[in-house]
Amino acid sequence: MRLRRGIAIAALAGGAAVTTLLLGLVTNVVSNESEWPGWLGWLQEHAWFSFVVLGVTMAGLTAMLAALSETRAPAPPPSPPGRSEDGAEPPGAALVLRSLPRDTTAFTNRNAELERLVGSVQGSQDRGEALPVHVIDGMPGVGKTAFAVHAGHVLSDRFPDGQLFVNLNGYTPGRSPVQASEALASLLAAAGVPTQQIPVGDDAGAVTEARAAIWRSRLAGKKALLILDNAASYRQLEPLLPGGSGCLVLVTSRKRLAAHEEVVLPVNALPPDHAVDLFVRLSGRPTNTLDRDVLEELAGLCGYLPLGVSLLAARLRHHPSWSAEDLRERLTAARDRLGELRAGERAVTATFDLSYRDLPPERQRFFQQLGFYPGTDLDAYAGAALGSVSVAVARAHLDALYDDHLIDEHPGSRYQLHDLVRDYARDLAAEGDSMDQVQSVQRVCTYYLAALAAANGHIVRSGASVPPASDGAAQVETPSLESRVDALSWLENERANVLACIRRANGLALHDTVIRMAAAMAPFLRQSGPWDQAVGLHRTAAEAARQTGDHQALADALAELGVVRRFMAAYPEATEALNEAVTQYDAVGDRRGKANALNQAGIVWYLTADNEGAARAQTEALALYCEVGDRLGQANALADLGMVRRQMSNFEAAVEAQGEALSIYRELGDRYGEANSLRDLGVVQCLMGAYDLAAQHHQEAFDIYVELDDRVHQAYALNELGVVRRLTGDLQGARDAHTQALEYYTELGDRFGRANSNRHLGTLDRLSGDAPAAIRVLQEALEVYRDLGSRGGEAASLSELGAARGMTGEQDGAVEAFQRSLEILRELGDHCAESEVLNHWGALLRTSGNPAEAHGHFERALRLARDVRCPLEEARALEGIGRCGWMVDGSAQAAEALRGAITIYQRLGAGASADEVERVLASRAG
Repeated sequence: MRLRRGIAIAALAGGAAVTTLLLGLVTNVVSNESEWPGWLGWLQEHAWFSFVVLGVTMAGLTAMLAALSETRAPAPPPSPPGRSEDGAEPPGAALVLRSLPRDTTAFTNRNAELERLVGSVQGSQDRGEALPVHVIDGMPGVGKTAFAVHAGHVLSDRFPDGQLFVNLNGYTPGRSPVQASEALASLLAAAGVPTQQIPVGDDAGAVTEARAAIWRSRLAGKKALLILDNAASYRQLEPLLPGGSGCLVLVTSRKRLAAHEEVVLPVNALPPDHAVDLFVRLSGRPTNTLDRDVLEELAGLCGYLPLGVSLLAARLRHHPSWSAEDLRERLTAARDRLGELRAGERAVTATFDLSYRDLPPERQRFFQQLGFYPGTDLDAYAGAALGSVSVAVARAHLDALYDDHLIDEHPGSRYQLHDLVRDYARDLAAEGDSMDQVQSVQRVCTYYLAALAAANGHIVRSGASVPPASDGAAQVETPSLESRVDALSWLENERANVLACIRRANGLALHDTVIRMAAAMAPFLRQSGPWDQAVGLHRTAAEAARQTGDHQALADALAELGVVRRFMAAYPEATEALNEAVTQYDAVGDRRGKANALNQAGIVWYLTADNEGAARAQTEALALYCEVGDRLGQANALADLGMVRRQMSNFEAAVEAQGEALSIYRELGDRYGEANSLRDLGVVQCLMGAYDLAAQHHQEAFDIYVELDDRVHQAYALNELGVVRRLTGDLQGARDAHTQALEYYTELGDRFGRANSNRHLGTLDRLSGDAPAAIRVLQEALEVYRDLGSRGGEAASLSELGAARGMTGEQDGAVEAFQRSLEILRELGDHCAESEVLNHWGALLRTSGNPAEAHGHFERALRLARDVRCPLEEARALEGIGRCGWMVDGSAQAAEALRGAITIYQRLGAGASADEVERVLASRAG
């Protein structure tokens, strides 16, 4: 290969030289200023010959370059169906059943395969060995899934920790294979992992690895059964394999998936006698009324495949007047009609054709429409939309098709087509009007939009707008969703199907449908995630809006994208999307939309400590909300503005804004907003030293969060209660609150909340005298804050870390932490926190024998604390000034400062601190 390439390159170089020469000759051929030597003179005399040689040479070089290009860069393999090259396709999700599908009546004698599987599992368990992956492979229609499900039922008692069934869509017509990351997200949710704890991000490989690690950890030490059905490749399923040795994994695939640790169980066509026995059992006919030779011929005509045998037997059962000979004649005629198919396809497809032609016309049409369904499984409501019939008629059709073995039933009155049957239905439908598929997808999307509107009515906040249903939704029958629990359950069950419909609509360039469906799914994905799934969805909606030039829809999609990016702590990306949303809302004159986007952008700037930018955004949003009369928007902007004012140590303005927000939330009956404002009022009042009122507000907020079953915000309220308890001397009560909050955050996967809890626990460790434990916990919190870009959290951790390091004698490390904390806080304008750091630093200098320098730090802390009316830090600064004064000269000014500290401590209810200072005064007086 290298020799051939070298020769080709040399020829190319030589050809280039000749070309250069000929170009020179042609260029100068008309020149009489010089006479060319030797044979070149002949070319000068016959100039046109140079043009001929040049043309031939260039043609040869072109061919050679093409050959080299083919050798050097082979054409890339085609992309998998449904996957765009830029990776911007709509997101997908896997269908996961939390229990095994029902065991099929069509299962017949596979004793040898079953004994081998059971023996393998039993042997591994008896020897205490890790269970190998068992791969069940075979041709389509041979009964791989039925065998896996039957084996799962047989073995279920050995795996008491649960059974999960996942359809990986490896060969499902019209569906892309489920990506490992998508399957892991669905598996983790099915296993009880909160969606907030499921890793998300833009690096698909890293996200897959992180989800796989949680999945392995979740199943460690468990005895669970996992069926991975319809796998396309080993690469697809490998990340889904549990790490524990006690879990059994059964994989079905049309391919032979090779890996050294697997046990491969080929499932072949049935032996003729077993196929005949299955036929007799399913036909419902007495054995002595059937000609066994004819039955063997029938079984052979459908390839001895269980799927085909089941369909044929069903035909005979539904036609009591038919004999086996009649059935044979009809099947033979069907095979003749399908003569252009390959033998293997013809064997099964003929049975489909026979069953299909036996259906009444209205059921034939309904069956065809099922082939257009983008999802994995469906109920009678989706079937009604597809078939343009009532739910009652759709349910009757589905039940009849199940009886005819043309569809399978799943738990919860849901149905699914075998891949071969789906393919057959699609082929039938394709013979009709080319617009049928588009109209079918539009009908089922209209149904989902109507159902999503009903579900959103239960899950969005009071006063918030609900994405409207599409035109024609009033004529659509939807399931009864009576509560928030009903709505969330329906949404979770239909998630994969809705996303599949969006993908199909996107592929059919139904841009308006994509936009509406994405908007309708937004509230659910905001709350339930996974957020990378939401990012993919809103990107798709934004691209659809750009395709149609719909600036309003583009703005809405970008705004949702920005919100989800904020949830993911991807603050630069969130800012970019929200800023563009503001521009688009301006272009269409949507003041409410612009206000929403500004409100969200302000939250991002608050989180990244751009306080001035956050205040401007919330002030502008508030003005717009007032203009359009949006009371909920006004409350949100006021509440968020109050948080910004608090972060800027403008406590009175913060209380005013939160108080006004609280009044509006109560007016609207918005319990969630009410709880949030109560909690932030408690934070401000704690900083102002009103500990009793702060504790009351935090408790009220916590009780509302319990009422709303919002564990994330319960944890936030617990942390704030813990702070108040610590400051009032109840260290054990504080530790209990922070520990409970930490448990909630860990369960929910909230890294920011977990860092907050760890920081507070580290402070308690320091106050309890356990400096090494404090340093360890505070360092962990610091790393998370830095990873998330939380500068306020970073500064607070550094302040506590400096104080803890000072206790262990690490003076240089302590000073470095204090300096960095002060740099951040001065950038943030948080004067209260700045005074706290100066007090910590002053205490370190005082205990290190440097009272003069310490006194300067305490003086600066005192000025800051008084400027922003932060009484606790004022008292600490006065205490520090007094102690330094005693160390230097025991002056009267020192005693005055200490008495001032005692007065403030007593007013705050910090009795322990007041008692300690009184002891200092008493010792000096004695």
